[in-house]
This record gives sequence, structure tokens and C-alpha cells, in this order.
Amino acid sequence: MRFEDLNIVAPILKALKEEKYEEPTSIQQKAIPLVLNRNDVLGSAQTGTGKTAAFAIPILQHLFTDRRENNNSRQIHALILTPTRELAIQIGESFTTYGKYTGNKNTVIFGGVSQGAQINALRKGVEVLVATPGRLLDLMDQGHINLKDIKYFVLDEADRMLDMGFIHDIRKIIAKLPVKRQSLFFSATMPKNIVELSRKILKNPEKVEVSPVSSTAETIQQYLYYTNRSTKNDLLFHILQDQKLDQVLVFAKTKHGADKIVRNLKKKKIHSAAIHGDKAQNQRQKALTQFKDGEIRVLVATDIAARGIDIDKLKYVINYDIPNVAETYVHRIGRSGRAGEEGTAISICEPEENAFIKDIEKLINQKIQLVGENPFPQTDKPMTDSEKKEWEKEKKQRKKEFFAARDKKQNRPHSSKNRGKRR
Repeated sequence: MRFEDLNIVAPILKALKEEKYEEPTSIQQKAIPLVLNRNDVLGSAQTGTGKTAAFAIPILQHLFTDRRENNNSRQIHALILTPTRELAIQIGESFTTYGKYTGNKNTVIFGGVSQGAQINALRKGVEVLVATPGRLLDLMDQGHINLKDIKYFVLDEADRMLDMGFIHDIRKIIAKLPVKRQSLFFSATMPKNIVELSRKILKNPEKVEVSPVSSTAETIQQYLYYTNRSTKNDLLFHILQDQKLDQVLVFAKTKHGADKIVRNLKKKKIHSAAIHGDKAQNQRQKALTQFKDGEIRVLVATDIAARGIDIDKLKYVINYDIPNVAETYVHRIGRSGRAGEEGTAISICEPEENAFIKDIEKLINQKIQLVGENPFPQTDKPMTDSEKKEWEKEKKQRKKEFFAARDKKQNRPHSSKNRGKRR
């Protein structure tokens, strides 16, 4: 099948041809006709499957034909709600690319930056608004945005929205939308709470499912190292000594852990940066741009921050920390090997994570290839439950002693209340 077979109008086909888009992906083949037919759609699809084009192309076509028939003014007719700045920017770029010959105007709004430029763009008039929930509500409350003219609504990355605590914001936004509208709902996973949310948004939706979460791309080679917690960093540096790994996305479990990995890599003269929720939006975007442009070799990310990162031809992903949810592993390594390109996923497993590997292999129904030549093999044994409890107890005591010593040094009363304010 080709895009010409999907009844797409000539201006959009011209833009797609310039981008060398010839054959639609699976989700595009399934979703575009449904959206063009003005059905609500419930889509189960991961980032990297061509999902953005699956909703952007038909929405642009609707707006193009609506404008020709009704000569509509520049009101906001389409709203795309997404969890992160990075993903919002990428979606905005896609609308600009596919709609370059349709006369469409779009803008992107997100938090962490000054409102001025975003408000000016809105005043000039836009048809498509791509937004993160917080900034959208801020500008609505200030009277800069009214959603009364919305005809097309997209909730993208719904599961990540809920993970990030946006459920109340989403409900507030949905309450301001016209009842009569076309709604599209996309989520990589479909747990019970996501299904319940979709029922409140969609009316008699058509279901589209692509790339089940248990599947990993056949083009991704998966490798596994077993090591100890104390030697993880040494092993990571050993792996990165291979200069073929010229652009590497490393996943860390925590924000603190991501920063620590970057500090250690910089000591080894490896250009790297971290992105996570504690980083300012401009810092995250700068790091992502530098990574895409090849100015830094390693980008270290937490799972939430990495959602929405879409890097063409990214070949290498390293799991520095093994996720305790098997589906997360599939999402992570899916950052490489996109659109038929080859990719490599390397996992570094410490004793406490051994059980997670078993869960992952059960989910993907295959054994991850073990690397034999490992200079830092796993020699430690996983802690027993009683040892874990004792370790947690000791960790809390060390933390308490640390803050008590610091408070004494600073002549401050030691209490959890005071400590919380300073932190």
C-alpha cells in the first residue's frame, strides 16, 4: 500500500513525497482511513510506530477541506494533548512538515519557558494547538485560550500522562471541550484505568492495535551482562570504549542515578548529559539537541523523560538499571531499530535485578543473549528478604545521621519539618 491509496489530498501527498514517505506504516494504514471517516479511534501503539502521522495527516486534511468549504477563520479547531515538551515539539514539527502546502498554522505551548512568545503566536491565530496540560490550563485560566471551537481532539501517550499525574488536568481540559467533536486516544499500554478514561473521552470508537507491548523489533540485537552493583559503572565504561557506539541512550532508574552516571562518564572524558524531571525544560531540550547533533555521545535518561524522544536511526540503547516492569524494557529498547533500521540493546544486570530479567524474557518469549567476555562478572548473590530489610534500615539510619550532623554544623534544630523546607 502507498499513501496515494489512502485518499489523501494532493497538498499533503506533495509534502509526504518531499519527505520521501512512500509506504504508510501499519498504524497509518489502519488509522488514517478511520480518522478520515470521522470515527473516534482508540489506538494501542508505541512511540516509533508512525503514530503521529497517523493522526496528523487526516486532521490536516479535515482542516484543509473544512477551510475550503466554510472559509473558517483562524480559530483553534484541533487540540493535541501530550505529556512532555519534547514530544509536543516533535508533534508540532510533524504538523508543520505534513501541512506545509495546506495553509495550516499550528503552534506548540509548554511550561518551563516564558509565556510571551506562545501568547503572541496564539494571538496571530492558529488552527492546531499542541500542548502539555499544565501550560494549557494556565493560558486558559488567563483567558488566552478558549476551546469552544475544537473539532478534533487527540490525547497522546495517555498511559504516560497518568504516570506523570496529569489525570486531574486532563479531566479539567476535557470538561471545556465541545461535546460534538472527533476524539482520538493513543496509549502504548491499556491497563484498566486507561480503558476507563478512554470511555469518558470517546464515542463508539474504532480500535486500532499495532505492535503489542510484548513484541520487540526483529531488527534489535539484545545483549545481557551480569555484574555486581559495585562494578556497574566500570562495566559501562568498558562497553563505551567500543567507538562504534557513537550515539548511545542510557536508561537510569532515578534522577539522582542519571546525574551520577553523567558525573562518572565525564571523569572518563565521555561527553554526556542527563535529562529528567528535575532538569529545566530548556536544559532538557538543549541536551536532546546536542545529542541529535552529535555534540554529546551519551544521553542518560529516566523513563518519563525519555518518553517522546524520537531520534531517527538511533542504534544503541543501554539499560544501566533493569526496569522492574517488563513492559518498560520493551518501550526502552524500542528507541533503537526504528523503521526497519538495525539497533542494539545492552542490559547491565546486578544481583537484585536478576528476577527482573526473568520477567522480561518471559514477556518477550525469548532469551536475551548473554555476553561471555565480561571483565566484571557477577559474583555477588541477591540479598535475602531479611538482608534487604536490614539494608533499608541501615540506609535510613545513615541518612538520619547525615542530616543530624549537617544540622549541628549549621546550628539548626534537627527535624524532618526543617529538613523538608531546606531541601
